[in-house]
Amino acid sequence: MSSITSGIAQQYSDSQKLAARARINSKYTVAEVGWFPWVAGQLPLRAGDRVLDIGCGPGWFWAATASAWPEKLDLTLADFSPGMVQEAVARCQALPFGSVQGQQADASALPFEDGSFDAVIAMHMLYHLPDPRKGIAEMFRVLKPGGFLAVTTNGAGNMRRMYELTAVFGSPPSDPAAAAFGFDTADRLMRSQFGNVTRAQHPARLRITDPEDVFLALTSYPPGDGASASQLAEFRDAIATAFEQGNGVLEVEKEAGLFLSRKMG
Repeated sequence: MSSITSGIAQQYSDSQKLAARARINSKYTVAEVGWFPWVAGQLPLRAGDRVLDIGCGPGWFWAATASAWPEKLDLTLADFSPGMVQEAVARCQALPFGSVQGQQADASALPFEDGSFDAVIAMHMLYHLPDPRKGIAEMFRVLKPGGFLAVTTNGAGNMRRMYELTAVFGSPPSDPAAAAFGFDTADRLMRSQFGNVTRAQHPARLRITDPEDVFLALTSYPPGDGASASQLAEFRDAIATAFEQGNGVLEVEKEAGLFLSRKMG
């Protein structure tokens, strides 16, 4: 079954489709600390560190947290999509980093020398790889001894109340990203490669008030983006019913976490 994890070139040629999904989280998350600041608080970066963000997307994370970092970070923004790299670099070059450079890159065959970076960040991207184990091995390779890998992904229960609505497309009632690379897989593969891993989960939920945002998010990737007119009409009806049952609100539980492993030696 097609899902958010398929059709990567089309999905991520630019940030348009990603923005439709990100809007749900940016508008409706209920949390004491927002996702980007929370992730930033988990990363033990030091002044002058060389940092690789692989699967950087449009650079939203670094733009949102630029004031939180120590001085003179050397930031390399890498993504499989050249369009994403271009957008991320343009967004981040004027921010207070030591340097910002971009690199089109396949996470399964990184174009960097062994031991090049003090930190590698891979946020919600390993589920796109055919073999996440190979991607983690590559990230391990390009880390300096003592450096760390930080990975974010979703748990199996993430946003289940939303994903249940996609049953009209024949999709499983669960987060496709978590099915491909969820909490248990992240823990197992990172521990296998590094010999250590710690996990933290972001305490948050969604309180969605606009049905149209749900429609746009869940039709931004396959199979929703190729659904027939009758399927889309049935989908709108399912969304409307869910909001009616919640008196105009769709309450959705989130499961997003960060896994951190350090390269010993």
